[in-house]
Amino acid sequence: MDLYFECKSGISGDMSVGALLDLGADRLKLDKALESMKLDNEFSYVISKKPVNAIMASDFDVILPACIHHHHDAEHNPHEHHHHTEHSHTHRNLDDVNKIIDKAEISDNAKNLAKEIFKIVAEAEAKVHGKNINEVHFHEVGAIDSIVDIVSFAVLFDDIKPEKVYFSTLVDGQGFVNCQHGKIPVPVPAVCEICSRYNLPLQISDNDGEMVTPTGAAIAAALYTDEKLPKEFFIKKTGYGSGKRPYENPILRVMLIEKKGE
Repeated sequence: MDLYFECKSGISGDMSVGALLDLGADRLKLDKALESMKLDNEFSYVISKKPVNAIMASDFDVILPACIHHHHDAEHNPHEHHHHTEHSHTHRNLDDVNKIIDKAEISDNAKNLAKEIFKIVAEAEAKVHGKNINEVHFHEVGAIDSIVDIVSFAVLFDDIKPEKVYFSTLVDGQGFVNCQHGKIPVPVPAVCEICSRYNLPLQISDNDGEMVTPTGAAIAAALYTDEKLPKEFFIKKTGYGSGKRPYENPILRVMLIEKKGE
């Protein structure tokens, strides 16, 4: 079986996790993986169903009881997911994140994928901010909600174990979004850097605001190949992951497909 990520309404970390859960990836395996990271005092999460334009989708929402800096996805748009309350400041660089991933009770394949996605984001942030990759700190790449999104995605993807993965063109919005550095253009600089470095096809829609987040772009970059979607295939199952940003259709559709003739 293969996976097709239809990114015509954007892609983010939480949308990707929601879509794989909706597709039937193992929720209990996800619960066990997140518990094994021993970061219980830093986050909790809620998985629910919600309608997006009357389509029922799975929603993955990370809740931060102690507000660390917004992670990069949330930083650009206050309507991204994740709830924050009190402030505390924990700074992690890429090595710190890799240590958290290493101690998690997840497969080696999931660990390697999670590390690769984080490395892609960190490389992009380092280039954009003019820093060494190991100097990119917490609010740029290592926020706890980014860790949760990326580890969750890697665990669920490994549970499905597709033979091949296909991606549509990534469709982003336009205009500007606010982050802690001020107003920045959409597509945001880290997304532009990831698309440039990994040769990802990108299309700009008429929607105002961010549809492709750095985490979403990094997921695509980690799994993307130039192979084209088969002209004909059978859809075995479809998963929908809901987004939190206020554009027209914040939903990621992922299909489990089988080529005709297999």
